[in-house]
Amino acid sequence: MHDNTSIRQAISGRHSPLKSIFGGALGNLVEWYDWYVYSAFTLYFAPVFFPKADPTAQLLNAAAIFAVGFLMRPLGAWLMGIYADRKGRKAGLTLSVILMGSGALLIALTPGYAQIGPWASALLLLARLMQGLSVGGEYGASATYLSEMAQRELRGFFSSFQYVTLIAGQLLALCVLLVLQALLTDAQMEAWGWRVPFAMGCVLAFSVFFIRRSMAETPDFQKLGQDQPSTATPAPKSSGMALLRYHPRQFMVVIALTAGGTLAFYAYSTYMQKFLVNSAGFSRETSTGIMAAALFIYMLLQPLAGWASDRLGRKPLLISFGIAGMLLTVPIFEELKRTTTSFHAFLLVLGALVIVTGYTSINAVVKAELFPARIRALGVALPYALANTLFGGTAEYVALSLKESGYESGFYWYVAGMIGISTAVFLWIDRGNKAGHNEPANFAS
Repeated sequence: MHDNTSIRQAISGRHSPLKSIFGGALGNLVEWYDWYVYSAFTLYFAPVFFPKADPTAQLLNAAAIFAVGFLMRPLGAWLMGIYADRKGRKAGLTLSVILMGSGALLIALTPGYAQIGPWASALLLLARLMQGLSVGGEYGASATYLSEMAQRELRGFFSSFQYVTLIAGQLLALCVLLVLQALLTDAQMEAWGWRVPFAMGCVLAFSVFFIRRSMAETPDFQKLGQDQPSTATPAPKSSGMALLRYHPRQFMVVIALTAGGTLAFYAYSTYMQKFLVNSAGFSRETSTGIMAAALFIYMLLQPLAGWASDRLGRKPLLISFGIAGMLLTVPIFEELKRTTTSFHAFLLVLGALVIVTGYTSINAVVKAELFPARIRALGVALPYALANTLFGGTAEYVALSLKESGYESGFYWYVAGMIGISTAVFLWIDRGNKAGHNEPANFAS
């Protein structure tokens, strides 16, 4: 009853965080739509940007650029995390959406390999580097913004909307794909239709720019420096050196927590669409429909899981993800290769996404609660981006490389193993709590 009352008050109260959370979340949706459009339309634009070759090789080239885009994420997290800690969460969010929209516009306008040769691949790479820089800063700023705008007892619930909008962005990309597949022929899609969603992303990004300019700043950032006496030694400013010097344990915890979670997320969502076509034998249209339906339900699960974490603690959800992911990842992928019906495939994909909900619904608040406000955006963003670059961004490339080498099942075991490593970290943190370390009170059950 207390939690339900708190939610009603948060939504209807005079100082409701809902308006600010909506503004931050809407921008997050557009950012991730622009990021995932690349993955959703890879099957169509890969032949445009790369020399003629077999389909797997073209997808492999496109996946390589997808992975290279992640290399900019740590740089973006470092630069824009410091910017958000020093200039404000709102300032960081505004800058990131400008970069994302610019990258989408460049992809929409770049001619193909047949027109400008290798320059086409180079410009595609440049656009993804810009978007990687943007999304590297977006995660830390938005995770910090959502967690700081929420009441303490509802942080899990409200911060879960980061992944609601992240998934909504991916789902929107798939819905645009479904509409274009229905309206255009395959030849039209491959010739010019794939450019439409990137142009849409540019327009949406620059619309969100104006929304973010009018958002409120978080109370935590506004209070920075106000509680410190004028005679006290100034707290160190947000920087990479300060993060590693004063918060090395939290830094490593975020990397380890993210490694298994982000790999599972990209394996179960973005790569799964290609897997359904290349390995399970479904058509591109059927694969898109399966993923859209599963992702929609997955999106709705995020706030429910976030609310549960506010009542039960963060640890039970993280441990359930770890155990289920270790035990069921390999069987799910193996069964998908054997299934012949789209409904069976949908149930299997949904099962995998339910598993990773234990991580995605609360990962933002868990990481934000590890750091003080003065370095929170950087502390959340930088180690997360490093882990994403190493494990999330390379997921498709590793999977396709193993498939091309004839060892596709090695990818399933790789995902399960990394989830196992993250599970060990979850348990280690729990022991740290019992030993008296200063971890978030809501983290333990």
